[in-house]
Amino acid sequence: MDYKFLKLQKKDKLCIVEISRPEALNALNTDLLKEIKNCFVELEKEIRVVILTGSGKAFVAGADIAAMKTYREKEALEFSELGQSAFDTIEKSKIVSIAAINGFALGGGLELALSCDIRIGSKNAKLGLPEVSLGLIPGFGGTQRLARILGKAIANELIFSGDMFSAEVAFQKGILNRLVEAEELIPESEKLANSILSRGTKAIQVAKKTISDSLDLSSSKGMELERKEFSNLFDGTESLEGLSAFLEKRKPNF
Repeated sequence: MDYKFLKLQKKDKLCIVEISRPEALNALNTDLLKEIKNCFVELEKEIRVVILTGSGKAFVAGADIAAMKTYREKEALEFSELGQSAFDTIEKSKIVSIAAINGFALGGGLELALSCDIRIGSKNAKLGLPEVSLGLIPGFGGTQRLARILGKAIANELIFSGDMFSAEVAFQKGILNRLVEAEELIPESEKLANSILSRGTKAIQVAKKTISDSLDLSSSKGMELERKEFSNLFDGTESLEGLSAFLEKRKPNF
């Protein structure tokens, strides 16, 4: 599939997806959101890890405010539904997603990064949820994902203030998994991606789903789900290969 705002670079089971709408700092409009959703649906057929990044000096600088200025309640609801649907597709995909945050990740841009499994930021990145400064709130899942990742109090602070903050602060608070020099952002992301690709495909997919599905469960129910998924993996050839390779002191052939 051809995309207007996305550039894809495939490397076997890894794909680097670059958001490219530089004239608008990669701002999210309806067409771009649809492309992101469709891209992940298509890539799931052949790709195991996606590195998502932005062109130019922005990861994604937010939603398209010029378009939003024309919205009323109906259009705003549809826009929010589309954004949430696109980002839910990323979060629930079998693909492991790594957000390589190269610059501004504001509003919808940070919400996009929050929907990814792992976030790596360059030291010059700037992040924030400034929606309240526009008289709005995050509408693409930000109020939900940020509170789950950081806890209610920190989410309150970041959303209520609307302030932009540095990559260092994002790393300290736990939004970013890793913090690297700008020139190391993609190499570091690829290094992590290749490490993931060397592990059991099904095991990682099951681990991702188990972690996600457990978030809304009690601890005991989460443990029950873990036991079930752990034992289910013993029915497949992947675990047999992994266990055999360990005992035979060789690399597994997943």
